[in-house]
Amino acid sequence: MTRASTLRRALSCGLAAAALAGCTDMAPKPWQKGNLAKPQMAIGGDPLERRYDDHIYTSREAARGGQGVGGGGCGCN
Repeated sequence: MTRASTLRRALSCGLAAAALAGCTDMAPKPWQKGNLAKPQMAIGGDPLERRYDDHIYTSREAARGGQGVGGGGCGCN
């Protein structure tokens, strides 16, 4: 092997080792589980934020329906 080939191989092995070292422990720690149990962390957990999102999306998309919000795409509901 040439010196450049050996250097490339060593560099790619080093980069692979560095990338894999960051994936060691992805599970939440016991002290983090309290934060995950909050209602804000649920999917669609905050009803006020969900209502604002529905209003903005409905104002932009005049063809969207089924959310109980009237009005057109102009945002003047």
